[in-house]
Amino acid sequence: MAEIFEVSCPCCHSVLRVDPETKAVILHHEIPKKPLIDDLNAAVQQLRGDADRRSEVFAKSFDAHLNSAQVREKKFEELLKQAKEDKTNTRPERAFDFD
Repeated sequence: MAEIFEVSCPCCHSVLRVDPETKAVILHHEIPKKPLIDDLNAAVQQLRGDADRRSEVFAKSFDAHLNSAQVREKKFEELLKQAKEDKTNTRPERAFDFD
């Protein structure tokens, strides 16, 4: 009679005891896993903080979206003003003009 041997799983590190004659797992021993959340109150506070940060980021993004038309208009007016003040009457160089 062959002896039962132990095999350690590389993924979950559990121990399997296998009978070589029947090629069956005789005993399965899982390694105890540590809990996902050590302190429930700390996890709740972190989630609340995450929600506050998400709300703040959303509010900033929404304000930026509302003001984007005004920002584009002011940039256009400034560039138009610069173009009118430029008296060189030369066209800007384009990349394909260098050939």
